[in-house]
Amino acid sequence: MNLKQNTIVLLISLLSVTASRGQLKTKNMNNETLKTNPLLCDIETGMCETGEATSDKASQNNLQSTKKAVKLVYYTDPICSSCWGIEPQLRKLKLEYGNAVEIEYRMGGLLPDWSYNSDGIGKPSDVAGHWDEVSVHYDMPIDGDLWLEDPLDSSYPPSIAFKAAQMQNEEKANLFMREIREMVFLKKKNIAKWEHLEVAAKKVGLDSEKFKTDYENNAKTLFEEDLKLGKELGVRGFPTIFFMDESGNKEIVYGARPYAFYEMAILKLNPNATKSEYSKNWESLFEKYPSLTAKEFSELSGNPRIVSEKLLNELTESRKLEKLTTKNGSMWTLK
Repeated sequence: MNLKQNTIVLLISLLSVTASRGQLKTKNMNNETLKTNPLLCDIETGMCETGEATSDKASQNNLQSTKKAVKLVYYTDPICSSCWGIEPQLRKLKLEYGNAVEIEYRMGGLLPDWSYNSDGIGKPSDVAGHWDEVSVHYDMPIDGDLWLEDPLDSSYPPSIAFKAAQMQNEEKANLFMREIREMVFLKKKNIAKWEHLEVAAKKVGLDSEKFKTDYENNAKTLFEEDLKLGKELGVRGFPTIFFMDESGNKEIVYGARPYAFYEMAILKLNPNATKSEYSKNWESLFEKYPSLTAKEFSELSGNPRIVSEKLLNELTESRKLEKLTTKNGSMWTLK
């Protein structure tokens, strides 16, 4: 199968990870000396590194069980802007290969706190302008003013909240992740605050009382287990996605990559995997994903980016969709 591999010029992102040399990695990331500031990126690789990582085969064995032919273990963080940047690709992957893969979300702990200062990056306002730049690069709406108006002290609270959501229901947990990402990237909500986490939990149908109890108790342990396993597996930045088959064969894609890279990883492990056909009309896409950016709609519908936004605006004018506009782009939802 011939798959076109588009070349991407990747921005250096302070709160995200981009690809390392634009290649699929079929071995663990090495144990070179890493930076101690997770918000600084290596100019050569475009990687935002979080700390030293080791590789433990015993830990890797914990990831091999899967009900489907290929399992994806996705290390991410609620405030990772590159992770927001690959939402179009991941949403398409779920539509086309959801019958052949299962995706497990793991939290990586991008921002423990602000107890450091390196190369002038030591406070939230230092990040604001860069988020605006990242938004333009990924063509996904991100408003960096969050870091000026109501900045997060840490990404740990929303990460723990996600683990609490997972304790109830995996599907609702993934919806919860999408909801808090929309909050932080488009609505400038400080998702480290309980009030916003609670609103998101209710919106996706989680049991609020259980969610709060788990958040304050067992979810913290699960989050710590994610951090420990991530370190043992060699995860040092986000997004990092492990693709594994039932025999333990593995491909790794890390950084924000074009759709073809994720598809190639699946097909290398399972050459017999076939794409599922799905309806590309706007009604069907919004039924599956109630909120879509223009970039996402373009990726899923196959329409050019300009055509996609024009159609979405026309649907807004005819009151079929509702448009949320930010200074760096928009998102559409069903009315």
